[in-house]
Amino acid sequence: MVKEENFAADGADEEMLGAGTADEKLTERRDEVKFIKGDQQNGDAKIDIGNLNGKPAFTGMSKEELMKYANDPFWVRLRWIFFVSFWVIWVGMLVGAIMIIIGAPKCAAPEPLPWYKRGLHAKFGSVADAKPQDLQAAQKLFASGAIYELPAAQTYDVKKADVEAQIKQLVDFYKSSDVKVVLDLTPNYVNNNSQLFIDALANADSRAAFVWVDAGSELPNNWKKVGGNSSAWIKQDNSYVLSQFEEGHYDLKMNSTLVRKEFGDVLRHLLGLGVHGFRLKNTKFYLVNDNLADEEISHTTTQLNMVDYGFYTHTQTTFQNGLGDVLYDYLGMVKNVSADAFLSVAEDIIRPEAYVLSQSGGALGIDLPMYGEFVRTLSSSKTNKKLQQQLQQTLMDTGNTSWLQWNFGDVYVDTTSHPSALALFMSLLPGVPVVPVDSIEYVNVKEETYSQIQQMRLSPSYMHGELNIFEANQLIAYSRIKSGSPGYFVIFNPTDSPQLSNFTAVNNLPEKMTVSYFSENFNEGNATNILYSSKVDLNELKVSPHSTIVFTYVPVKSE
Repeated sequence: MVKEENFAADGADEEMLGAGTADEKLTERRDEVKFIKGDQQNGDAKIDIGNLNGKPAFTGMSKEELMKYANDPFWVRLRWIFFVSFWVIWVGMLVGAIMIIIGAPKCAAPEPLPWYKRGLHAKFGSVADAKPQDLQAAQKLFASGAIYELPAAQTYDVKKADVEAQIKQLVDFYKSSDVKVVLDLTPNYVNNNSQLFIDALANADSRAAFVWVDAGSELPNNWKKVGGNSSAWIKQDNSYVLSQFEEGHYDLKMNSTLVRKEFGDVLRHLLGLGVHGFRLKNTKFYLVNDNLADEEISHTTTQLNMVDYGFYTHTQTTFQNGLGDVLYDYLGMVKNVSADAFLSVAEDIIRPEAYVLSQSGGALGIDLPMYGEFVRTLSSSKTNKKLQQQLQQTLMDTGNTSWLQWNFGDVYVDTTSHPSALALFMSLLPGVPVVPVDSIEYVNVKEETYSQIQQMRLSPSYMHGELNIFEANQLIAYSRIKSGSPGYFVIFNPTDSPQLSNFTAVNNLPEKMTVSYFSENFNEGNATNILYSSKVDLNELKVSPHSTIVFTYVPVKSE
């Protein structure tokens, strides 16, 4: 028998059924259970238990009930408030968006290059030899500047009537054109008839403009005249005055307050006469070591004796610390008169680091430096140097941001490359070609070539584009590209034989490019003539010997 177990009441059943008894709870629940017939084939049925929560289900108002309130003043007013508010907010947002667009700062278009960076410069002779026909020569190059040399003896005489008249006449020759006059000046020495030297003889305080030494009977040191073998010192009474250049001419200390004032007046006066730019000569000599120490013997010299200028290193008389700051001071004087003017050098600076400003992070103290042997190397018929490396080094030495002067006077007259090929290749590099009108780069290059060069130099890709340099199959090439503008791709063949172009392996270079222009010798001896504006496959292109070709292209987007 199963034994019956008696459980003590613990209240659990009351808790499950609530406060009342089970019968009371069940009687309160009147949920209706409905059996709904389902699928006849399988005998399914649905059970609708009704509302399990015991609360009546919510039902919305019917349409008829709602329409009773459609014309109620309260609801009509509320609807109008929402309607008007919506459109007011929407119109406000629209007006706000328009004002934001109008008031937002516009992306400034890149400014065009200043005139002295934009076009080529034509190089002529002395100011005294200038003639009206020079304008036609400058216009053949589509030049933006015409460079003339003012004789050294006239540098500090520009206010004299005869010298001033010459300069005014020169400026008048170019008034009808966009060509600006640029002068080469030699400000670092004067003759014994100059007012500066006369004042120094009369007043000891004025001698601060010169390297003037009270040395008794002995020479201050072993310094030599530039390019000569005699002493660089001239005895003046009981003193010696430095004279490194011509006989009867005395060196100036270009950082002297007296010289700064005098030469500053010269620059300002010339700007007032209509001159727009200056190139200074002998800049490496502008400062000397104040200690006046002897020059040391050069260990690289050959076939010279100790009385020759080339026997010494010249570390005391050239490229002194502070040279860049001195030049920048004169550049500031020029810019204060005309922001459109420039001040540069007329010779290779040789050591760019000496021209760096002391507190600038590497910037040079001049506009348009002239530096390097690249033009000579490019035009040489016997070169074994890597052109790509030399070009990159040249640009790197000058800070990669400098706009260099490319001196076309350095092109060898016996070059095996066609002058138009060199002109094309050099003119699209960052910088300004300086073209002497008696050089082969002027005489042997057609006006049409310089016209095309000028058009390409005015493009955004040239003026503001990035430079990338390439080398392949003995060819040297570079690209100029700016986002949003077609780029230029320039190829030069320095060899004696046709070379297959093979640059497409480089990223962002398409296989096919459009021919923009090429040197005058490009189709000579070529089996297939290249036509302007034609599409060319770079993998199949053979570049003619000693020629240049320029393409336009759109970069390939990297994935």
